[in-house]
Amino acid sequence: MKNFTLLAALTLTGCIAAGGLAAQQQSDAQVPAPAKILGFAPGQWHARHDQIERYFRELATSQPERALLQEIGRTHEQRPLLQLVVSSKANMAKLDDIRRQHLAVAKGEQQADAQLPLVIWLGYSIHGNEPSGANAAMQLAHYLLSSDTAEVNQWLEQAIILIQPSLNPDGHDRFANWANMHQGLNPVADPQHREHVEPWPNGRPNHYWFDLNRDWLPLQHPESRARIAQFHHWLPQVLGDFHEMGTNSSYFFQPGIPSRNNPATPDENYKLTALLAQYHAKAFDDKGKLYYTEESFDDFYIGKGSTYPDVHGSIGILFEQASSRGHLQDSINGPLSFATTIENQLLTSLSTLRGAVAHKAELQQWQRKFFRDSQSLAADDAVQGYLLTESADQSRLQDLLQLLAQHQIKAYALTENVSQGEQQFPAGQSYFVPLKQSQYRLLKAAFSTETNFRDNTFYDVSAWTLPYAYNITFASSRKVPAALSKTPWQPAAAVAAPVTAGAYAYAIRWQDQRAPVLVQQLLAKGLQLRAASKAFSAETAEGVQQFAAGTVLVPAGLQQGDWFSVLQQAQQQHGLSLAAISSGLTPMGQDLGSNQMVQLKLPQVLVMAGPGVNSSEAGELWFNLERLAGVSPSLVEPARLGQIDLSRYSHILLPDGKYQSWKESDIAKLESWVKAGGVLWAQKSALEFVAKQGWIASAVANKEELKQLVKLDELRYNDKEKLAGQQRIAGAIFQLELDLSHPLSFGLPRAELPVFKNDLMLLKTANKDFVTVGTYRSGKQLAGFVAPELAGQISESPALLAQTMGKGRVIVMVDNPVFRGYFTGSSRILVNALYFAKAFDSASGDDEGAAE
Repeated sequence: MKNFTLLAALTLTGCIAAGGLAAQQQSDAQVPAPAKILGFAPGQWHARHDQIERYFRELATSQPERALLQEIGRTHEQRPLLQLVVSSKANMAKLDDIRRQHLAVAKGEQQADAQLPLVIWLGYSIHGNEPSGANAAMQLAHYLLSSDTAEVNQWLEQAIILIQPSLNPDGHDRFANWANMHQGLNPVADPQHREHVEPWPNGRPNHYWFDLNRDWLPLQHPESRARIAQFHHWLPQVLGDFHEMGTNSSYFFQPGIPSRNNPATPDENYKLTALLAQYHAKAFDDKGKLYYTEESFDDFYIGKGSTYPDVHGSIGILFEQASSRGHLQDSINGPLSFATTIENQLLTSLSTLRGAVAHKAELQQWQRKFFRDSQSLAADDAVQGYLLTESADQSRLQDLLQLLAQHQIKAYALTENVSQGEQQFPAGQSYFVPLKQSQYRLLKAAFSTETNFRDNTFYDVSAWTLPYAYNITFASSRKVPAALSKTPWQPAAAVAAPVTAGAYAYAIRWQDQRAPVLVQQLLAKGLQLRAASKAFSAETAEGVQQFAAGTVLVPAGLQQGDWFSVLQQAQQQHGLSLAAISSGLTPMGQDLGSNQMVQLKLPQVLVMAGPGVNSSEAGELWFNLERLAGVSPSLVEPARLGQIDLSRYSHILLPDGKYQSWKESDIAKLESWVKAGGVLWAQKSALEFVAKQGWIASAVANKEELKQLVKLDELRYNDKEKLAGQQRIAGAIFQLELDLSHPLSFGLPRAELPVFKNDLMLLKTANKDFVTVGTYRSGKQLAGFVAPELAGQISESPALLAQTMGKGRVIVMVDNPVFRGYFTGSSRILVNALYFAKAFDSASGDDEGAAE
C-alpha cells in the first residue's frame, strides 16, 4: 500500500473514460494538466486554494477562445471566488447574447429557440473539509479543454458550463493545510491518525464558522452573495452540488427521500432528477463502484445548494462522496484514497454533463413550463401578496428588502395607508410584495407559515420565514393595494441631516438597528453616554418630542476635547438622525441629569469558543456582535478559563456547548467574576451548566422525559426514524411574550418577538419574581413542525431569564437569538445585554449579595 495514493492519483486521468466516454485525445498540447502546474498529481497532496486558482488562471490563459475565468467575489479572508465559463468557440464569441436570450426564453419573454445552449452549473466543496470536489474541478476543466472527442465537442456546442471550483476557499485552506501538515512519506490509513481528526472548528465552515450550504437563502456572507448573483445572472437548468459524507459510506446522488421534497417543488423536478440519476448510475455500474439513492438527505429547506435551484425551474442535484478526510483512510469498504474520491466526483461531473446534454430539450422545456406555471399559480392564488411594515426601525426593514432584492423579489412602497384587519400599514413605512412575479414559488416558500407537512421528519430546519427572522410585521393580502409606487424598491445609502452644534444633549433613538454600532463607536472614542431607563419627552428645535426607554444621550456638559466633530463624523457615517435636545428639564419623565439615567460603558466581550462548544453558534455570536454591535470579541477556549485574566472583560458569553470539563476552581473563578460585576450570558445547552451551579432561579426540564411524551400508535421497527423525528425539534419559529419594561427589551417594537427554536431545551417556571423577561406565548407556534405534545410543553414556559448575582448579572436564553446570522429581530436581546445589563436589578433588599 506504500504508493497507493500516488499511483491512484497518477492513473486518475485514465479513469475518466467511465460511462461510455471515448478515450481522451489531446487537441492542444499547450493545455496544461493539473500536475504540471501544481507540481504533484491531484490526490497526492491537498491542493490549496491559491494553487487551484493558479491552475485555473493558467488553463484559461491557454484557451482564451473556449474558457473565461471570472473573479466573482472575495471571501472574508480576501481569497478570490472563481468561476470558469467553458463552451465552444462559437458560443463564447456571443456569450452575453446567449445569456440574455436564455433568461428571456426561460421566463417566457421570448419564443423558445432550440439552438440555445443549455446552462449547466457545477459547484464544488462549499464545505471546506470536503475537498474532493475542488480537486476534481481541476480535472474536469482540463478534460473539457484538452479533449477532442465527439462527445466533449457536443457538450461544448450544446452547453454553457459554469465551474465554481471552491465555494468556500477559507474553509478549504484550513482543511488542506491540516491534511498536508500530517502527510508523511507514506500515507497512514489509520482512522485514529491525527490527519483524520480535525481540530475545532474544522474546515467545514467559512471564516466565521458558518455553514455556507445553509446560507443560500439568508445570504449573510460574501461567498453566498456572490454565488446567488451568478445564479440569477445565468439561471442554470442543471446545478450539481458536490459534497462528502462519512468515510464508511459509498456514494450518494439524488433523488433523495421522495416524501421530503419542499411542497413548492413540482413533481416534474423529481422525475427529471431521477432521469439524470440513470447516467450517474451507469458511470458507477461500468466501474463496479458502490452507490445509493433515495435513502437519505432531503430537499426541504430551500436555503441549501441542491434545493434553491428547485424553486427556480432548475434541477438541483446533491452528490455525496464518502470522505477520505485526508490522503488515505481505512473504511468498511477497504482503503479509501483521496485520489479515489476525486475520481468519483469527476465521474458524476461527467455523467451530469452527459445526461443534461442528452436531455437538453426536456430541461429547457421544463424551465419554461416552470415559470409559465408559476404565473398561472400566482394568478389563481387567493393571496395576491404580502404587506410589510415597520415604523421605528427602517434599517431592519430595509435589510429585509435588500435580501428580497438579491433573490430577484420585487417590493413596492405603499403611497397610501392600508388596513388589513386590525393591522395598519401606513404609507412611507410599508411595502407590498406581489406574488405575481417570476419568483412566485421562492416567495411562497420564504414567507411560509406552515406547521405540518406530508413528512414531518427533517434533515434540516422546517421553518425559515423571512419576515419573522427580521421581526417585521407582515400580513397576506387577497388584493393588490390600489396605491403603490410605480418602480420596485431599490437600495439607497442612508442619509441623515447633520447634527448642529450648541445643543444641551443629543439623543440617539435605540430602536434603529444602526444605533448600537454608532454608540459603540462613540464609546470607543471616549465620549460619555447615558441611557434613559424610562420613556421621557424633551424640548428640541422641532418642538417637544417623545423618546422611548433605551434612548442614548450624548450630554454636551460631560464631553471633553473635540467630541463634537467625532459625533458629527460618526453620525454621518451611519446615516442615523439624532435629535438635538435644548434643555435637561423634561416635560415628562426623568430629567436628563437623573440618577436613573444609565451610564454606558464600552463592552469588553469574551466568547467561549473551542472544543466542547458548538462552533456554528459561537461563530454566529462572533459575527453578529461585530455586525450589529460593532464589537469584536475575544475568543477563548473553555479549557483556558483557569489561565486567563477575567478582569479584562465586562461580558462572558457561553454559546451552546458542554462545560462539564471545568474544574471546581474554574467555576469558582467564574462565579467570583460575576459577583464582582461581570455579565454572564448563556444560551441553549449552556443553561444546563448555569442551572446546575444554582445561578438562575429555574431548572432545566429533562429532555428524555419530554421525548417520552411523544407516542406513535402500534409502533413497528420501520417507525423508528419517524418517532425520532417527532421527538426532536428540527427547527421551528415560536413567538415570545416580552416584558417591554425590562431593559433587555429596549428598542424592540412590540412585546411579541419571533425566535428560532431547534433544540428540545426548556426551562421550568422561575421560582423568583422579576427574573422572567420572556415566555413562549401559548398557541403561538408561528412556523415549522413541532409535535403537539412538545408544543404544549413549550407554551408559557420561560425563554429568557435575567437576574442579579452579587454586583453582576446572569442572563440565559433557551434559544439562539442570532440563528444563522439572519434572525436580526431577536438579536437585539443579545445587543441589549451588552449595554443595559446593569440597568436592571432583580435582587430584593433581603437577597444575599444584592446589587449595588
